[in-house]
Amino acid sequence: MRAAGVEMTGADLLVGLDIGTTSSKAVVFTNAGEPVAIGRADTEWTRSTAGTEITAEQLRDAAFLALSRAVDASPPGRIAGVGIASIAESGVLLDDGGRSIAPVIAWHDRRDGEELEQLTRTIDPVRFRSTTGLPLRQQWSLTKNRWIARHVPRAAAATMRLNVAEWVAFALGARPSTEPSLASRTGWFDIHTGSWWDEGMEFARVSADTLPELEPCGTDLGCITADVHPRLLGAHITIAGHDHQAAAVGFGAYNPGDVLDSCGTAEALVRTAVPPVAPETVDALAAGGVTTGWHVLPGRWCLLGATEGGLMLGRILRALGVDDFASGLDKAARALTSPSVDVAVDDTGRAAIQAIGDDASPAHIWRAAVERATADADILAQLIADATGPNTRVVAAGGWTASAALIDAKRRAWGAVTVPAQAEAGARGAAVFAGVASGSWGNVDSAFGAAHR
Repeated sequence: MRAAGVEMTGADLLVGLDIGTTSSKAVVFTNAGEPVAIGRADTEWTRSTAGTEITAEQLRDAAFLALSRAVDASPPGRIAGVGIASIAESGVLLDDGGRSIAPVIAWHDRRDGEELEQLTRTIDPVRFRSTTGLPLRQQWSLTKNRWIARHVPRAAAATMRLNVAEWVAFALGARPSTEPSLASRTGWFDIHTGSWWDEGMEFARVSADTLPELEPCGTDLGCITADVHPRLLGAHITIAGHDHQAAAVGFGAYNPGDVLDSCGTAEALVRTAVPPVAPETVDALAAGGVTTGWHVLPGRWCLLGATEGGLMLGRILRALGVDDFASGLDKAARALTSPSVDVAVDDTGRAAIQAIGDDASPAHIWRAAVERATADADILAQLIADATGPNTRVVAAGGWTASAALIDAKRRAWGAVTVPAQAEAGARGAAVFAGVASGSWGNVDSAFGAAHR
């Protein structure tokens, strides 16, 4: 799809690629920040009783297809660079021929329950949390990698391990590298020293020899040589890190005190902080469900807390038999002075409608649901603020921001909340780093003529 009304001047184009759980999205931007084309391809996970996985080749091919579709739809112009952001935690194991030798396990897969139990017995939970900045739970790379080591014999031949964005960059022609914000989601990275953590690697059964050198976002990792699209050949490649943080860059919400409230299926609060954060504070944050790790921006850290708020809201709508909450329901919910209903949510995002009053209506239930989602997010927001200082600027984005009732609830809780008009912020942030790598600008703050803020 080509953006209407955009006149090209012959200046270079930049591509941001965002490899997500649902799909890969590639967006072509002018160097003034105008999106001119987009391409998508679904992420085709295989789901079974064992769990949720995909092959490295399927991830690569979906990313390549999204890139090809975007470039096909874009106006003429030289493509100077491609930046790649992605989901975290999932990893790719390669042999000495660069071939994948194990499945790529989804970040939300729960097959590693036994490995998590072993982790709690092997490594002191406080030491794990304070070193890695991660809560002790099923999500991180180390328990998934240990599961693979136990169940996939070919994995013993691995000579390189890459995160998803790094794998796609390597497949495009980049030199192997590891990006710090993605390394921070593995469980074998010491966030305080910025180096690999021996105890975590030993548990995960991963060798330091298989982990490429750490290089920050915006590093020029080489040029595209893969046969994806003729116009992409020679474009500079860089990593743009963890997709949530790339989105914060895309919206310009990356200064200390800025918070990106990403209102998707999982509601994620992304806060930029200035290190150091004391190990005891890191431990307290992780115990409360907030991760601490390296940011996509050098010299900054990222605090990230997530709830199942979006998942709960979707379930409430389906229970109400409503497909489009904007058709009267949201407006009626905003007009209420109190919900006359309570919505409770468990750890999996399942919702229970309680304390139903005599005047309860679908609008009351929807108002209660958005209030609950906001209250749960506020717990994390307050935990973050208590640890690192006030949240001074909140930017809300994602599908659920279409609910004015939800935005009202957030503004009652947090004061001013900005809802940007831009879409595909992850790809936009990735394009910002593509501009750095290709020399279009010197740093993130000068990207797109500073028009991204």
